[in-house]
Amino acid sequence: MPRRRFDLERSESRHLAPGAQSSATSRGRMHEEEGHKFRTAFQRDRDRIVHSRSFRRLEYKTQVFLNGAGDHYRTRMTHTMEVSCIARTIARSLGLNEDLTEAIALAHDLGHPPFGHLGEATLNRLMADHGGFKHNAQSLRVVEELELKYPEFNGLNLTWEVREGLHKPFRPGELEEGFIQPSLEAQVVDVADELAYICHDLDDGLDSGLIHEQELRALELWRTTQERALSSYPHLEPERGRNYVLRCLLGTLADDVIAWSDAAIKKQAPRNSDEVRRLPTLIAFSPEIDKVARELLTFLYSRLYHHPAIAAINRRSAEGLSQLFDLLVGHPHLLSPQFETRVKKDGVHRATCDYLACLTDRQVYVQHQKLIGGLPSIDNVRLQQPALL
Repeated sequence: MPRRRFDLERSESRHLAPGAQSSATSRGRMHEEEGHKFRTAFQRDRDRIVHSRSFRRLEYKTQVFLNGAGDHYRTRMTHTMEVSCIARTIARSLGLNEDLTEAIALAHDLGHPPFGHLGEATLNRLMADHGGFKHNAQSLRVVEELELKYPEFNGLNLTWEVREGLHKPFRPGELEEGFIQPSLEAQVVDVADELAYICHDLDDGLDSGLIHEQELRALELWRTTQERALSSYPHLEPERGRNYVLRCLLGTLADDVIAWSDAAIKKQAPRNSDEVRRLPTLIAFSPEIDKVARELLTFLYSRLYHHPAIAAINRRSAEGLSQLFDLLVGHPHLLSPQFETRVKKDGVHRATCDYLACLTDRQVYVQHQKLIGGLPSIDNVRLQQPALL
């Protein structure tokens, strides 16, 4: 006998923590739909996100290193998958809704433009007089407007709770008057995203050779984790030792989030998910770990994200994005049909911004070469290659 949606919802009611968001109490969708026979509302959301074109494009968008710069560097897709894994572990440990957590995690970067945070900053500058650009707001725009999957409406028609989780920073009154925080599941994704940045961007930075382990010895979190991790394995070869330290770092941060958040939830004792939304943030690092994690994150910003080798590539990419924007605003007939038709509804600047934000790193280079010329092939933009295995 297959387990139907009602069986899954009853299982949630028995096993979820009081402050968790159950699928049975979802506020529903913008466009009403009949429930699925075998999947909960949040399971359907997860599947709609994974089956979307926007999700597939993440494979070819920058995380830290330009897509094509190396075969082992993380892309926006692999970063998203890692955030999802971390978030599910934290949610499961705290008795939260794993399906909702996973759906928010998988959608949280759908609005990221090409070239990572530099691409975001470039589009925000270009759109300064037209509403600006933030990837979090764009993720919401993607799932509400830009995906074209259904005959009756635009977007993916996701549940209120997933769309709530994409509002970052969360502003009171945007989705429900009186709420000051999103669900515990959305808070978990926020922390998991930060945790992934710290551990996995550090991993890629070390792999690239742009930062070195001896530099990290000055940072308390790395130093203490390394000493503890290698105390029982003093003779590991360098690559194995480094990977083990990174694994222990991830475990240390995740364990801290779970322990601190569990204590915070027990102290506040929310009786339901709406009470959670009227409380201060409950999912977080402990103050002690937060301090040393911020030190490591600051190091990554100064030594990796703004490294001259990356900055030179980023400047060229941002210049190409700016030139395309100026050309397309002046000649909107060059937009793809979907975005050309949006000019009347959203204005030429927003339609152009939407179009460029949807492009992958490679597509920007291809379109620039086709329409303007001047940018080298993305295949020529390569940093030091990591080891093959």
